[in-house]
Amino acid sequence: MLPFRIALQFLSSLPIRLPGMPRPEELGRSLLWYPLVGLLLGGLLYGVDGLLASAPLLLHAALLLTAWVLFSGGLHLDGLADSADAWLGGFGDRERTLTIMKDPRSGPIAVVTLVLVLLLKFCALLALIEQHQSAALVLAPVIGRGALLGLFLVTPYVRAGGLGQALADHLPRRVGGWVLLLSALACLALAGWRGALALLLATAAFCWLRQLMMRRLGGTTGDTAGALLELLEMTVLVGLALA
Repeated sequence: MLPFRIALQFLSSLPIRLPGMPRPEELGRSLLWYPLVGLLLGGLLYGVDGLLASAPLLLHAALLLTAWVLFSGGLHLDGLADSADAWLGGFGDRERTLTIMKDPRSGPIAVVTLVLVLLLKFCALLALIEQHQSAALVLAPVIGRGALLGLFLVTPYVRAGGLGQALADHLPRRVGGWVLLLSALACLALAGWRGALALLLATAAFCWLRQLMMRRLGGTTGDTAGALLELLEMTVLVGLALA
């Protein structure tokens, strides 16, 4: 179960302690557990949603979004901010884009992007609470984290060395494909046609964002992977709120 614990530590703020530095093979296998971590996060959000059932609507949505950010540790929001800065400041140049991503400072475009994404998530949550669509709280985390597995299955990792390279090099690809299929079937079983709609929207957004990464960078980085997750979660929530 060490790969599952690695995935939990990397994708959440839960107090997980690992017995030393994992081997590269264990890091690669941890990707297979990403959708399950999404399911766990979705279950926690579902529980928080139930606890807030009697809260005023606006406060309900705000607290739910706060819990979402806290449970995930804000890691992927950081990747979204870095990617936004790099995409604008890179002026289409690959090396400049990669260099800007390494800069820990956030520029105005990063702040604006974070505000817009969180605002859209908040408004979508508000609508979903009104519509009693609690299944979306599970669908979005599962699809977002499953998309990371899909990204590493079909996209080169462009930064040599480090954690991301170990994930890409040691991912069991055939098993990863089966995990993605099972995750998609679970979404359909959970939410029926809404699950199918969420998968369709996420797939379309995934293909578009991957194309942008390939055109600019020739692959993905940890930051662009985090941005992908955040944008797919937002897409699923907004799409289901509008359905």
